[in-house]
Formats: sequence, C-alpha cells, structure tokens
Amino acid sequence: MKLSKRLLWNSMAVSLAVFVAACSDSGEESTAGSEGAEGSAENEGGEAVENEEEVTIVYARGTDTTPGTDAVVEAFEEKFPHITVEQREMPADTGQSHDQYVTAFSSQSTEIDVFNADVIWPAEFAQANYALELDRFIEQDGIDMDAYFPGTVAAGNFNGRQWAMPQYTDAGVFYYRTDIVEEPPATWDELIEQASELQGEEGTDFGYLMQAAQYEGLVTNAIEFISSYGGEVVDEDNNVVVDSPETVKAIEKMQEIVGSEFVPSNILNFQEIETENAWIEGNAVFARNWPYMMSSSNDEERSEIVDNVEMATLPEGDEGSAATLGGWMTMINRYSEHPEAAWEFVKFISGPEGQKITAVEGGRAPTLEALYDDPEVQEVSSLFANPEFRDVLQTAVPRPVTPIYPEISDILQIELSTALTGDQTAEEAARNMQERMEAAMGE
Repeated sequence: MKLSKRLLWNSMAVSLAVFVAACSDSGEESTAGSEGAEGSAENEGGEAVENEEEVTIVYARGTDTTPGTDAVVEAFEEKFPHITVEQREMPADTGQSHDQYVTAFSSQSTEIDVFNADVIWPAEFAQANYALELDRFIEQDGIDMDAYFPGTVAAGNFNGRQWAMPQYTDAGVFYYRTDIVEEPPATWDELIEQASELQGEEGTDFGYLMQAAQYEGLVTNAIEFISSYGGEVVDEDNNVVVDSPETVKAIEKMQEIVGSEFVPSNILNFQEIETENAWIEGNAVFARNWPYMMSSSNDEERSEIVDNVEMATLPEGDEGSAATLGGWMTMINRYSEHPEAAWEFVKFISGPEGQKITAVEGGRAPTLEALYDDPEVQEVSSLFANPEFRDVLQTAVPRPVTPIYPEISDILQIELSTALTGDQTAEEAARNMQERMEAAMGE
C-alpha cells in the first residue's frame, strides 16, 4: 500500500494544475489503434496515398506551460503532413473555458474542431448535441478501450455511447506521516482508530484532514466514501440511485469522521488549500488530497515534513478503496467540417504515441495502463514507476456522468453539508438527494 518517498513531483505538480494538450514521441510506433492511424494515410493495399487533400483543423486547449502541446502537434503533422493543426488557447480558468465552449457550440460554430474537456463535461456536451459520438471511429480503427483505466473511459461514456477519449488523469490519494506511521490504515474504521490514537504525535494537532467545505471538493470526497461502500449516485442508465443503504452507511462514516475530535474544529471550512497548508506545517498524521500535494510536502522552503511523507490508496469501505477521478479528455465538435481529420488527431494524442509524450514532455499521468511499463515514462517520475500508483488509478471513479452535472453537484453539496453539520440524518440526506435529483432530471 505504500508509495515511494521523495516522489519527483516538480513537473507533475505543474502539469496536473493546468489544462493542456497531450504530446507525442514521433519516434515510437503506436500499438493500440495504430493500424487505424496508418490506414488513413494508406489505401487498402497498404500503399501510400499521394495528393491527400490538405486540411486545417483547430485544436482548442488551455494554457500549456510545458513543451507538450507543440510536441504533439509537431509529431502529428509529421505523420499526417496533409493535416495542419492550428492551436487555440483557452482560458486557464476551466469555468471560463466551459462557458466559451457552450457559447460557441450552442450557435453551431464550426471554428473549433477538437477540444479538451474536463472529465465532468462529456455528458453535458453530449446531451446538448455539442459533441460528436466516437463509437464508429473507435470500431472502425479497432481501438481497445479496455487498455485505458476504466474510470477514464466511463467519464466519457453517456447513454451507452463514447463521446470523449481519455487523455490524462488525476485521482484522490491518501497521505501519511512516515515518522509516525509504519503502515497506513487499510479501512476507514482503521483510519478512525489510528487518527485518534496518533493525534499529537510529533507535534501534530490533528489526526486527519480532508475537504469538507460546501463546494466541489466535498463532492469528490463524498464520491470516494459512497463508492467504497458500494453505492452510486447516478447509474450507467442515467437513473438516480443515491438513496441506498450503501450511501447511507457512507454518509454516516463521513459524519463520524467530521464530528470527531481528531479533525480541525473548522473542518467544514476546509478546501484543498487549507488541507495543504495544515499538512505541510506538520499539523496532521493523515490527509486526503490530490497528487500535487506530494510536491509541496517535499518543498524545503515551505514544508516542515520533508522526507517524512508517503502516499497510498484511500482507505477501504465494505467494497474496497475508491478514488474520485480528475483529469482531462478530448472531444470533437459535432459541427466540425473535418470530422475525419479531427478524429485522426484525437486518436493520435489519446493513443500510446501521443500519451507517451504527454508523460515524458509534460509529466502528465497517462490513462493507458501499459505506458507505466515504459522505461522512458518511468524515468519522468518515480510515481509512474510505482505499481501502487496504478492501484489508485484503477480504483478511480468518475463523478456522476449526467448532462445536468452542475445541478447534481449543487444538490450533493447542500444535502451533504446539512448532514455533516448534524442538521439532518444520513437517511434524510440520501432521501432528499434522491428526490431532488429525480426532480432535476425530470425538468
């Protein structure tokens, strides 16, 4: 369950905080889906096709502080010289990017062909008819979707169709102090026991830190509890199923932790920044956050706990460990005038060749499990070389895949917060979420 000390997180911390495009190693042949990529540049007999019609596609993505985007575009254009990729930089603020996409696609604009999407957007964009379904492309080129981590595929699937290809990923992880703890707790009950017993060791004030404020971070924490106990919020058929014994038990476990004496008295105000600050000041034994916090944990200018931190999978509930999925996907504008060329680019940057450079050049975590066996990828960070990190990604689950995710998130935040303050029971919270979500779905 342990993860290596002193993980080399400088590049990872930067790259996972920005919204960027994948990049590619033009010197390595693609393995999954490579036949489809080559097929577009060859005839049925395998001979090179000359005089391909020249096409320019527009790729919209967020600010990239690494060489990643330029590298992947250069590699793609070398492989497909008849396709030119024009990059369009979107705002670094994902909310602003989302709104600009909605404005463009709702007017059926053809200006953008390919765009990067937060993992919580695909269902919304699919329902709104903004995105092009990818199943026919996936089938014709024999793309093995099982080669990707399951959660990353599920995030792009809505109503039984695939609308987005996984590009790079992120997931919630568990931190612990190695100068206090020999083995991290395996279950939530063990966490409660150890956090209570070890609070105060090595000058710590708290046993556990998490994100419990009423915002999106509370949703990501709750999904991890709910999934670890076998519950769901919205199932694969877009049915609301949150009112279940599993969800009730998960909320009760959250209430037990938040109401304990081993968390800060103001834990209901904690977001990522409060968690990080308290953690690197040496004030806690355990914490839940995103992978980027390993970098700050070992920042000698900021941290009081350098060389005393390791990461692990989150504690288990009745059904195992679960980490909420983060990261970005790639989609095609339904109104693109060049869907075939757009698909070639999407396939390239989301395939082994593109994702390898995403990792090597940009330090981003691949969504293709096999790439973690690649020596060049492993050299980027000891995190990529550690099989325990794969366990985190294997357990990653998407937030509810629904076209009305913002409304679902708001309901979760309000009802969970009310339960965590003690103003309603876990049963009442689950029942209220079910009723309110069903009503929202029916509008």
